[in-house]
Amino acid sequence: MTSARSLFITVAFSLSVLAAPLDEATRKLSRDIFQQLIEINTTHSTGSTTLAAQAMSKRFSDAGFPESDMFIGGPEDRKGNLVVCLRGSGSSSLKPILIICHLDVVEARPEDWTTDPFQFVEKDGYFYGRGTQDMKAGDAILVTTLIRLRKENFKPNRDIILALTADEEGGTSNGVAWLLKNHRQLVDAEFALNPDSGGVTTVNGKALNVDVEAAEKQYADFQITATNPGGHSSLPVPDNAIYHVVDALNRLEHAPFPFELNAVTRAYFERMATLENEQTADDIKAILKTPPDAAAMARLSSNARYNSTMRTTCVATLMQAGHAPNALPQSAQANVNCRILPGHSPEEVRQDLVRIFADPKVVVRFVDSATGKPVDRAPETKSFPPPPVRRDVMKPLERIADEMWPGAPIVPEMETGASDSIYTMAAGIPSYGISGVALDRSDVRAHGKDERLRVDSYYQGVDFYYRYLKALTTASIH
Repeated sequence: MTSARSLFITVAFSLSVLAAPLDEATRKLSRDIFQQLIEINTTHSTGSTTLAAQAMSKRFSDAGFPESDMFIGGPEDRKGNLVVCLRGSGSSSLKPILIICHLDVVEARPEDWTTDPFQFVEKDGYFYGRGTQDMKAGDAILVTTLIRLRKENFKPNRDIILALTADEEGGTSNGVAWLLKNHRQLVDAEFALNPDSGGVTTVNGKALNVDVEAAEKQYADFQITATNPGGHSSLPVPDNAIYHVVDALNRLEHAPFPFELNAVTRAYFERMATLENEQTADDIKAILKTPPDAAAMARLSSNARYNSTMRTTCVATLMQAGHAPNALPQSAQANVNCRILPGHSPEEVRQDLVRIFADPKVVVRFVDSATGKPVDRAPETKSFPPPPVRRDVMKPLERIADEMWPGAPIVPEMETGASDSIYTMAAGIPSYGISGVALDRSDVRAHGKDERLRVDSYYQGVDFYYRYLKALTTASIH
């Protein structure tokens, strides 16, 4: 190809992906899919990811995807997964791109919400419903994108595989793990994209930075238990199971884990120091010094995101105790959820909890995610190292992000939660957390009441992944 022709194709393609308002048909399609997914209950307790997978399969079928390019399966009736493939041109030997999106959502108590969590509600410029942030917006965006590309007869330079999966939020039937174990050929890929992490951070609606997940913490639940003989409540004694557990949790509240930065979080804070207000920027610079400034560290710890980036965190999330209102409790139990920094294992943290509680009456056991049952020792495994920086992933991202959010730098981040990337990374598939959904950092409601997403943020996310996947899979863009 001559250099002039190559330049022409590159310029022509660049112009084709410049920002343009979404057409009404795309807006309606993406909204309808989003609403349909929100209104299918996919919680672990009573919902079904199978119903959601079947609904999306029908949409793909109606858009012209052949049955041979779709698969629905799972280990049990309510835990179905959907894999769909947009076939490439076949002109290259490139392995596919895998995109992983979980269909399940965390539990939501309707009595806690001001809207029905399983009804899609639009009001005051927001979409409300369980999963609007985590992560049915991402699901709907990717379903919309693949349907659009199919209808346009777009031929990527490699296959694009979308996996819509079960039990990322909990349960014992994780879809990504199940697919990798039982149907590896359906999801094998050169690399994976995970819209469950990354994204655009905004302040009052203005883009501050575009995050790309480069590492993530490890998830671990610990069962905290105290027992004693109990007795009649008219004859109280100091040895009370509830008091033992409550005292242990009180000690945990006042015993933060040590400050620690790694290569990814240090790079993250270095970028944030150029974006924050003067006092916060000064504090960030102070913690980057050796030794870090303790007062600056304390001030930054009041910011939940920064606190979670600087250390392992453990927090009480569930409690149950006693068996009757007029009886001394024979047992008390709490769940402590930990998000563990790379380089540390769940067993190390379990022993840290034993040390913090400093009470022989309190037993700390690890909850095995595969069975849901507590065991005496936790795994010694540590989080995966960051994936290599891929130019073919980052260069299109940099260009599309600059077109959509000019002036907002791309910032590497460590996911303070956890995602299904742990499974793809463990399987040798480098995984990158990339999303075009913007969240205001003061309005993160994932897993909480009245979860919501700005309407314009959703449609920007629809626009982003369409343009990004085209840029990523067009052979003339180097």
